[in-house]
Amino acid sequence: MRPSWWPLLLTLVIQAMVAMALLSLPVIAPVVAQTLQVSPALVGLYVSVTYAGAMLATLLGGATVARMGAIRVSQWGLVLCALGLLLCAVPWLPAMVLGAVCIGLGYGPITPASSHLLARTTAPAQMSLVFSIKQTGVPLGSMLAGAIVPPLALRIDWQLSMVVVAALCLLVAGLSQVLRTALDSDRQGEGSIRWGSLLEPIRLVLAHPALRTMAACSFMFSMVQLCLTTYLVTFLHDDLSYGLVAAGLALSVTQFGGIGGRVVWGYVADRWLGARRMLLLLASLMAAGALASAFLTADTPHGVVMAILVLFGASAIGWNGVYLAEVARRAPPGMASMATGGTLAFTFLGVVVGPPLFGAMSGLFGTYRAGFLGLMVMACISGTVLYWRQRPR
Repeated sequence: MRPSWWPLLLTLVIQAMVAMALLSLPVIAPVVAQTLQVSPALVGLYVSVTYAGAMLATLLGGATVARMGAIRVSQWGLVLCALGLLLCAVPWLPAMVLGAVCIGLGYGPITPASSHLLARTTAPAQMSLVFSIKQTGVPLGSMLAGAIVPPLALRIDWQLSMVVVAALCLLVAGLSQVLRTALDSDRQGEGSIRWGSLLEPIRLVLAHPALRTMAACSFMFSMVQLCLTTYLVTFLHDDLSYGLVAAGLALSVTQFGGIGGRVVWGYVADRWLGARRMLLLLASLMAAGALASAFLTADTPHGVVMAILVLFGASAIGWNGVYLAEVARRAPPGMASMATGGTLAFTFLGVVVGPPLFGAMSGLFGTYRAGFLGLMVMACISGTVLYWRQRPR
């Protein structure tokens, strides 16, 4: 492998591990809820707490990356995710809340760190493709969570399954040290990290119309993505009578669609459509996927369910690489990590707001289908914003 591909490979693996850490609890939500004697719909609050921590951490991502280096920040992120998983393995709600915060703090700075590293090692003509390949780490990690954690929870113990994922995070953090010196050569050790740094990425985004548009759309796209990945297993288990393992494998199939989608969308955006038109197309596909999911029943053929989930996953999970590449492309020179952190704050805000709203709507109407119809509305709104911004003036 050429040396220039090492940053992409390493950031891909790190992204996959933190994504697996974040979704390890949601994919076994029915089992954990039974142990704690609570509703599985509370998993939406877990995701909100996690991403609240991620939102805080990502705003400090630019300053911490500049001082410590992208790889060191990623290593600390993996360690925090491992700590959070160990706390979530304690069957006590306060410990799980603290664990969710730790996972969020570890997850948040990973994308700004990788954007900083890839922005300075990637040719401009390959930005969408390279960032999309790196972002396949999110559905890859989610796919691993769906395929590995539920079987471990049923065959061994759900708490031990969390410990296994924590050990994997620590292993990747240790292996990353091999490339740390070479890839963190641009760090500025004398830089300071201040609480005032929290506002700098927001100011940067609000000062640039292109970044504002990306932030607004990512807010809505993230609602669709995280509601799908958070509630899919529970939806299939409760409304469509799928077994827990079968529902987890269905989530893996959805993530597989997201992996393929991220690479294909990045290539198409680079070669033909451009980022804005590509994102508009993806908003349309998300709306169609959410609508189709709302009408699934226990009698729907398994193959039809899988086909819908693959297409839904390809759009709802596949948009991130094109979006992040456009943010890095539009950011002022040398400020890719700060611009990424600023737009991701809005992305994570959508995640904080989305799952609880999905859960509340589903609880109000007594079915998760109502939540999917709400996702269709959000996708339509984001498509309208993108269309409006692209009109000839």
